[in-house]
Amino acid sequence: MKIAIYMEGGGPKSNSQAMLRQGMDAFLAKIKDAYCKKKWNWKLVPCGGRDEAHKRFQNERRNNNADIIVLLVDSETKVFKKPAAHLAARDGWNFDGVDGDFIHLMVQTMETWIVADPEALASYYEQGFQANTLPRHQNLEAVRKRDIAQALNRATQRTRKGKYHKIQHARHLLQQIDPVTVREKCPHCERLFEILLGRMDSGV
Repeated sequence: MKIAIYMEGGGPKSNSQAMLRQGMDAFLAKIKDAYCKKKWNWKLVPCGGRDEAHKRFQNERRNNNADIIVLLVDSETKVFKKPAAHLAARDGWNFDGVDGDFIHLMVQTMETWIVADPEALASYYEQGFQANTLPRHQNLEAVRKRDIAQALNRATQRTRKGKYHKIQHARHLLQQIDPVTVREKCPHCERLFEILLGRMDSGV
């Protein structure tokens, strides 16, 4: 048995994609461990751009190489529909015949998950980190992608590590942020954990 997750992010180079995979594997450890304990093969693939993630997701489905095949991409904008319907409307992707439980969104961007845990950010960036610039919304998915990026830049610009850098910093931050905290503030992150863990508990 095998689960394959194709996700947006990591840039165009294999080494930066490997860095993101390391971080996201840590963030999704509860899901990964649950599947591995059942002797499933776990495959998480950062694909760079969102179109490439969608392409590889669809190729995996056509080739029947995994029992569960998941797509994980940014929503880019606020979500008013189910994930598959959102992506069909925004990106023109066709999900006919696809189980909607396996289409997932990082709303509105992966960095929303990162800013959900300001304590972890403060621990990573240390002196100079300005937590008061981060959005305080209980539902962070309501905050626009641009506003998340600007807030993260302001919070980190005076630190010794410098402004948040997606390739250099995201891997470490994903290893440190608390998934429970993120799930409380980001409903689509909660959906990802709930569905994939639920499928494992029910025997898929």
